[in-house]
Amino acid sequence: MRKNAQYTEVKAAPERLQKVMAEAGLGSRRGLENEIAAGEVTVNSKVASLGHKVQAGDRIEYRQRRYDVIARQLDARTLVYNKPEGEVTTRQDPEGRPTVFDRLPRLQGARWIAVGRLDINTTGLLILTTDGELANAMMHPSNQIDREYVCRVWGDVSDEKIEQLRQGVELEDGPARFTDVEAATGDIGRDSRNHWFYVVLLEGRNREVRRLWEAVDLQVNRLKRVRYGAAQLTAQDRLGRYRELHAKEHKILREDVGLSAHATHLTLEALKGRRVGRPQNANKGRGRPSAQRQERNARSHGNTSDRYTRRDEQREQQYGDNDYGNRRGGERQDRRSHSAKPGQRSDGQRSHGRGDKNYGDKSYGNRGHGERGHSERGYGQRNDGGRSAKPSRGGERNDRRANSSRTGPRPGGRKGFKR
Repeated sequence: MRKNAQYTEVKAAPERLQKVMAEAGLGSRRGLENEIAAGEVTVNSKVASLGHKVQAGDRIEYRQRRYDVIARQLDARTLVYNKPEGEVTTRQDPEGRPTVFDRLPRLQGARWIAVGRLDINTTGLLILTTDGELANAMMHPSNQIDREYVCRVWGDVSDEKIEQLRQGVELEDGPARFTDVEAATGDIGRDSRNHWFYVVLLEGRNREVRRLWEAVDLQVNRLKRVRYGAAQLTAQDRLGRYRELHAKEHKILREDVGLSAHATHLTLEALKGRRVGRPQNANKGRGRPSAQRQERNARSHGNTSDRYTRRDEQREQQYGDNDYGNRRGGERQDRRSHSAKPGQRSDGQRSHGRGDKNYGDKSYGNRGHGERGHSERGYGQRNDGGRSAKPSRGGERNDRRANSSRTGPRPGGRKGFKR
């Protein structure tokens, strides 16, 4: 395989049949499910059913075409986005609010998947990737990927309440707790009623950080996520900007959740050759339009012979009774025969006789004795048999020069050139 190729062959886990076919571009997942339920898809020469999984090496037949299931390595992309307040983590918001996907680069043949969600009032780190396997693994509670937040809490925070949050409290959707709670120091510090804390969770339920503090009668008025697994915000990550992770950083994220170093997926490779179930001579006469296409072309463009007939009729109306198609051989010749001038052939053709040529409107006389006649243009001839001078008005200058002498003074008192 080429070095610049996007995919390399690797091993991949089995996947659902409709998912593999949809990612290969054979249709939508919902439409392909209907095709599978109707028995239009076979896997290894057996009719497939809904829920069927395929793996590398299987052969699929669909619409008289055969495909091999192959595993390939995908060059995934992962971004770290510093989400500002006021954006929602959804692709399309019915209320028209801005989304985190509005600022991301456009993709072709892939889509951005948000690893977890942040509500509209929460800021900070949001991971977006094209690796669906990585996104599912990082969000699954069984992998226990830690999420670190910095929050500002309003109220009287006692050590008993902090210990209660570490041990766990009962929420509406089950028990929950912080694995670590640490008071912030340095520039953030504490003020009168607002207190800053770093907290860590191993799951990501809806508004879990805020509900945990509310369970001990405290309210969160600022919340920012600063770390998700091995990915964390840095001082260079400005608000509302994204940073793309390197291949090594993406590899670390996958290894932390127990995945292989590289993203893999199953895809289809079409087999070359004649289609399944077609006769061997089905390609005979390939390239000719079908009867339906010929009929469609006739309705849209008309018959070819009729089109040329209409063109000839239009040209006949434009040029009169003369046949437009025979202008070079007939009409032009007839016009020249009626407009022949002295010294020309009446048929408008070139003469091949000695010393006589006819070039349409220019008639050249006998040149065999050193004379050149220009009957049409009115060129005179020199009496001594030489080349005639070109007159300006009907040969008058030729006549004046023939009767004048160069040795004497010119008219007007000017002398001629000395010899």
